[in-house]
Amino acid sequence: MSLTINHQTDDISNLTGATTFNGVAVGGDNSPKWYGGRGLFAGGGGLDNTIDYITIGTTGNATDFGDLTAATRQLAGCSNGVIGVFGGGNSGGNTNVIEYVTIATTGNATDFGDLTLARVALAACSNGTRGVFGGGYVIDYITIATTGNATDFGDFTVDRAFLAACSNGTRGIFGGGLASTTNSNVIDYITIETTGNAIDFGDLTAGRKDLASCSSLTRGIFGGGWISANSNIIDYITISTTGNATDFGDLSVARSAHTSCSDSTRGVFGGGYAADTSNIIDYVTIDTTGNATDFGDLTVARYYLTACSGT
Repeated sequence: MSLTINHQTDDISNLTGATTFNGVAVGGDNSPKWYGGRGLFAGGGGLDNTIDYITIGTTGNATDFGDLTAATRQLAGCSNGVIGVFGGGNSGGNTNVIEYVTIATTGNATDFGDLTLARVALAACSNGTRGVFGGGYVIDYITIATTGNATDFGDFTVDRAFLAACSNGTRGIFGGGLASTTNSNVIDYITIETTGNAIDFGDLTAGRKDLASCSSLTRGIFGGGWISANSNIIDYITISTTGNATDFGDLSVARSAHTSCSDSTRGVFGGGYAADTSNIIDYVTIDTTGNATDFGDLTVARYYLTACSGT
């Protein structure tokens, strides 16, 4: 798979055909999507610029990929299957920076543009064309294949941060978080291809912040987080409907401030706070239920990192 960046138009275009995962085109000119076999984990820690990667369909330790443009934590990531985009967070203060990498290669991130508002503890999801970043009341979006600044999308039903997001390509789902001083169980959804305010979807099984989320084409799962202590809870929703989440199983280690990505079959959770700063990676099969299984380790133990996946 090859990629070109036209520096005159700042257009990022994938030039060759598509790969498929579960019958869905990933990358290529044939409707690029947000899944892929390579998972990237970026930033985190006290302040860390590390990007590392795994092959989601296997198990094993992560490998160094490159560096963010600045050491950043509490950022959010999404992809179109080819380009991985990271935005916001804390790099010594709240930042509006968006940067990107080409997922199939290794190397350092490059500037993409700016969010509409500098902020931390946000979450992101994608439909393969648009990337949507949400935190606080603010939701904004980018067109992933074109560099540039984000545009206002709408507002959440409840102002919150430290939340998690996933997508089935039509709907973007935002769950949990911290609303003022209270852990939230709220799940909101948006239609990614339109703009407008989020709509209530239902509730998580427990209100919590610093959780992580990923999805298949059918299910969204939310794992871990902080209730009054680190949690191992995994619960799930059917994205195309509305309603409350259902128990899925448990993470291998209770933790918070971790992250997650998916190849549409496996959901992988990495890093976070456990008994101490964690390098743990574990995984589940999204369309079944059950407890997570050990996958391997990150290259650097860290928390408040983000993840995305692609080819």
